[in-house]
Amino acid sequence: MIMPILILGILGLAFAIFLTYFNLKMKVEENPLVARIYELMPKGNCGACGLAGCSSFAEQVAEGKVSPEKCTMITAENFSGICEILGVEKKDREKMVARVSCFGGNNSRKKFQYGTLRSCSGLGAIFGTNLECAYGCIGMGDCVEACPVGALRMGENGVPVVDDKSCTGCGICVKACPKNIIRLLPEECKVNVACLSRERGPAVIKVCKSGCIGCGKCVKSCEKEAISIQDNLAVIDYAKCDGCGTCVENCPRKIIFISGIKSEHLA
Repeated sequence: MIMPILILGILGLAFAIFLTYFNLKMKVEENPLVARIYELMPKGNCGACGLAGCSSFAEQVAEGKVSPEKCTMITAENFSGICEILGVEKKDREKMVARVSCFGGNNSRKKFQYGTLRSCSGLGAIFGTNLECAYGCIGMGDCVEACPVGALRMGENGVPVVDDKSCTGCGICVKACPKNIIRLLPEECKVNVACLSRERGPAVIKVCKSGCIGCGKCVKSCEKEAISIQDNLAVIDYAKCDGCGTCVENCPRKIIFISGIKSEHLA
């Protein structure tokens, strides 16, 4: 009776020694920089950087595989701290913000009312859109729900409104929008054309009270020649635009606006 117990004990001890040796042999030394970098991460695990979370991002940064600039949610102070840990020169980061290119909302004619499915992506996958305008915002707030910092809200007009101060430019709302009406632009690019329709003026007027009709009044009023009509739509050249607001004043459809200035469309 004693012999089997003794054999089992010896085997157990042998396996324990083997596993301990194997663990020590295969153990990968953790980079000491990872913990320090992780402490400065926002820990939101938003995934905007393309990695699984802030922990994975910290590991990639410590190994030099990813630049800390790729995380848009890091504060300026923490970004400086990470650059100091890595021993690299801090670069000035250009803040990007989300811009919504649609003012249609309640001013856009609907093909049908659909109250059961409250999802832009879901409705888009089944019907394409619920609007007469094929380019407009569906307005069910997928972007608002996706925003990890609460920088978007649905306005009274039925389209999302961006809070520039809160927006980190992570781009998650851009990915969440099935109609591709949200884009990232440098914060200094204040003037925005809130329409993406490529239809001719009469067709736009028929389906939306706020769409661009390609009339060209904004083009004629711009002394900097920073705006042009392309495919029936006003397009801004930000390399020339100085944000004077002349195009905003001269747009008869009121779909050009300067971010941060309140209007009936942004209420």
